[in-house]
Amino acid sequence: MFKAHLLTGSALALLASTAFAQTHTTLTPVSVVAAPPGSLTVPALSQQREDLFKTAGSVGFVDSESFAQRYANNLRDVLQDSPGVFVQTRYGQELRLSVRGSGLGRDFHTRGIEILQDGIPTNLADGIGDFYQIDPLGLRSAEIHKGGNALPFGSMTLGGAINFVTPTAHTAIAPNIVRFDAGSFGTARVSAQVSRVMGDVDFLINGTLSHADGYRQHMTQKYAQFNANIGFRINPDVETRFYAGIYVTDQKLPGTVTLNQALTNPRQASADAVSGNQARNVRTERLANRTSIRLESGRLDFDTWLIHQTLFHPIFMVLDYDGYTYGFAPRYTGSFDLAGLRDEIVIGGRIYGGNNRARWFFNSRGSRSSQTLNARQDAWNAEAYVENRLFVLPTVALVGGAKLFHANRDYTDFGGLPLSSGPIYSRKTRDFDGIVPKVGVLWEPKKDVQVFANLSGSRDVPDFLDLTQFQPGGGSGFVPLKTQSAYTLELGTRGRQDRFAWDITAYRSHVDGQLLQYSVGSSVPASTFNAGTTILQGVELGASIDLARGAFAADDRLVLRQLWNYSHFHFQNDRRYGNNSLAGIPEHVFRTTLSYTHPSGFYIAPSLDIVPTCAFVDYANTQRVPNYILLGLQAGIDFANGLSVFMDARNLTDKRYISDFGPVTRYSASGTQTFYPGDGRSVYFGARMAF
Repeated sequence: MFKAHLLTGSALALLASTAFAQTHTTLTPVSVVAAPPGSLTVPALSQQREDLFKTAGSVGFVDSESFAQRYANNLRDVLQDSPGVFVQTRYGQELRLSVRGSGLGRDFHTRGIEILQDGIPTNLADGIGDFYQIDPLGLRSAEIHKGGNALPFGSMTLGGAINFVTPTAHTAIAPNIVRFDAGSFGTARVSAQVSRVMGDVDFLINGTLSHADGYRQHMTQKYAQFNANIGFRINPDVETRFYAGIYVTDQKLPGTVTLNQALTNPRQASADAVSGNQARNVRTERLANRTSIRLESGRLDFDTWLIHQTLFHPIFMVLDYDGYTYGFAPRYTGSFDLAGLRDEIVIGGRIYGGNNRARWFFNSRGSRSSQTLNARQDAWNAEAYVENRLFVLPTVALVGGAKLFHANRDYTDFGGLPLSSGPIYSRKTRDFDGIVPKVGVLWEPKKDVQVFANLSGSRDVPDFLDLTQFQPGGGSGFVPLKTQSAYTLELGTRGRQDRFAWDITAYRSHVDGQLLQYSVGSSVPASTFNAGTTILQGVELGASIDLARGAFAADDRLVLRQLWNYSHFHFQNDRRYGNNSLAGIPEHVFRTTLSYTHPSGFYIAPSLDIVPTCAFVDYANTQRVPNYILLGLQAGIDFANGLSVFMDARNLTDKRYISDFGPVTRYSASGTQTFYPGDGRSVYFGARMAF
C-alpha cells in the first residue's frame, strides 16, 4: 500500500512539474541583483551556463544562492537537488557521492568522479577524491558534467566531473559577506568574505570556522577552511589568477554498527571507534594558477597546481600519510567557420603526478604503537583529449571527441617492523593505457528547448585504496586489478516553456570489470574486486511548474519541484551472483519541494525525501535496508538591506533510517556491521549580511 500510494503521488507530481536545468532547481528564492560581469579567467555565471548547456549530454548547474538560505554543511546540501547525483551523508562532511553508479561500493572517499575546484583537479594523482577542501560557503556555483560529458576538462571516468567554482571579486554577490549559523547537535559556524577590484588587480578572501558535536557519539567535527584568489589583468587579452587554500579537518569517527543497532539506538558509536579513538585529521594546502589568453579565434588556458596533504587517521590501524600532487594542463578553445558551418573545438592535455609516504602503526587508543608498514605510493598520468562540435544546421550540432591516456601506479614497500616474515623490500608497478571515444548530437528545435543523444566511453584506473589491500599481520599487499571500462548511451531533453521546465535523461552503461567493494569486517577495510559484466541503467528527472503567480500578492509565486532518480544496476550472467542487483544504491529516489515566495522577501518551502524501496545490503540480494520518508521545512526572509535570516528544519518526524552503508557479499544480522544511521530531528538557524 505504501509503495502504491507513493508511486501514484509521485506520478501526479511528475505530471504537474518539471525542473529547468539551465537555472537548476532551487529550493528557496533569492534577491534579484545585477549579474556580476566576470573576467577572462572566471566568466560570469550567465556565460558559465551558456557554455555548459552547449553539451550534447546530461549536465547540471547549481547557483550558490540556491542553497544560501539553508544549513549547507557538506556537498549533499549543495547537490541534493541535482538529477542523476546520488549523495548521502555518513558523518560530518564525509559522504557517498555517486553519479550513475560510479564508486558504487566505495564507503569512504570517492571513486570515478573528478572533483575540480575552479576547473583544476583536487583529486590525488591516483584518482582518490575527497570532499573536505570544498567549502559550501566558499562557492559561487557548481557544474555537473556526467560521464563522458566531462571530456572538455579531460575527464572520462564513469561518473564524470563536478566543478566547484569559487567566487572572484568580479563574480561575488557583494564585496563583503558575513554569516553565522547555529543549531542542533552543538552546531556553530561563522564565515566571512571580502573582495575588491582595484583597476587591473582584484582579490577575494573567504574563511569558515565550524564546530559540531554531531548526532552520534564520538562524532565531533572541527573545520577551518580558507580560500583566496588574486587576479592580474596584464592587458585586455591576458589575465592570470592565483588561488590559495588551507583546509584543516579534525573529525571524530562514530564508526559503523549493525542494522538493528542503527534502528534501535542510532546515536551510539561503534565500540571499535570509541576504544580506538578513531578519527580523521587532515591538513591540506593548495596553490594553483590559471593564465588565460584571448586569441582572435578562441582562447588558451594554462592551469598549474600543487597540493600538499597530511593525514593522521586512527582506524583499524593508525594511518599516517604525507603526500604531494602536482600538475600542468594546457587547453585551447576555439571557434571557426568551416565550409560555411560553425565549428567549435576544445583541445587539451594534462600531465600530473604525485607521491605519498604511507606508514601504518598498530592503534593504541588513537595513538601510534608498533609500526607495521613503511611504503611509498607514486602515481603518474599523461593525457591528451579533443572534442569538436560542428553545426551542420544552425540548430543541429554533431559532436565527436576522444581521450588518450597513460597512467602508472608504482608501489614500494620498504618493510614494516614486525613484518619480518616477508621481503624487506618489494616493488610493484602497473601501467594503464587506453583511448576513450565519444560521439553525440545536440538539437535545439525551438528557443529554450534542447534534445541530445551521445555514446561515450569511460575508463576508471584503480587507485591505491584498490591496489593496496590489508593483509593479516597489519601490512598491505598489492593487488593486480584491471581498469574498469564502460560505454554509456544517453538520450535526453531539457528546457522551459512558460511555467514549465524540465531536465530528463535516460541512460544505459555496459561496464566491464567494474571496481566493486565489499566490507570484510568492522575493523578491516573494504576489499576491491573487478566484477564481470554489469549493466547500469536508469532515468534522471528534474521538473518544476509555477502552480500560481500573484495568488496572494503581486509577483508572489507557488512552485512545485520534483526530483526522481531511477537506478537499475545489476550483474549480467555473473558466475557467482547471476543477474542480481548491485548493492549500495536504491532503485528509486524522490525529492518533492513546494515553495512559496512573497515579494516582501519571505519564503517557505516544505520538502519530502522519499526512498520507497531501499538498496540491497549484499550482492547476494538477501537483505535491504528499510524504506523511509523524511519531512523538512525551510523558511526565511531576505531584507532589502542585504540581511537574510533563515530556519532549516530536517527530519521533522524524527524518522530512524539508514543514511549509508558498506556493501557486503552476504548479509548476516549479527555479523554485518557496516551501517551509518541517519541524523534525527534537527533545526538550524542562520543569518547572512551582504554589503
